[in-house]
Amino acid sequence: MIDILKKRFETHMERHPSLAWSMAEAHLKQHPEVHDALRFMEESGGEPDFIGNMQEDGSLLICDCAKETPAGRRSLCYDESARAARKKNPASGSAMKQAEEAGITLMDEKTYLYLQSFGEYDLKTSSWILTPQEIREKGGALFCERRYGRTFTFHNGADSWYSVRGWRGFLKI
Repeated sequence: MIDILKKRFETHMERHPSLAWSMAEAHLKQHPEVHDALRFMEESGGEPDFIGNMQEDGSLLICDCAKETPAGRRSLCYDESARAARKKNPASGSAMKQAEEAGITLMDEKTYLYLQSFGEYDLKTSSWILTPQEIREKGGALFCERRYGRTFTFHNGADSWYSVRGWRGFLKI
């Protein structure tokens, strides 16, 4: 996994212009608890990579940088309560449960927009994002995608699922 991350890191320096691989590698070694989550990200098609440089708190962000929502994380509704409430044609799973089981944080709108500042992602797919509780209480959930040269945040019923909608996540180490 380290070799895959290093190659991707070196190939996509635009995502972390002033971050050295030695620093990224040191963070990875200090946080062995994220290795399984990274493996899940990679195996489900997320193409994890570091984005940005060191955060104000000294941490680094690793997120799904696949051009489209990871293929192994699509056709999911937003969360388990929405999945359970849907009586006809329920999704096979939910984004929130899958992220939690993998030890990954579902992107919020701010992180999704930050990712988009490094390239164009989700031109054909869309990604569920963390949704404020007041929206969730009304049955809705938020997702993002990029169309027409800009990033959009939309809403849908949390129980909806589409073959092109999944989720992106990140790790903060």
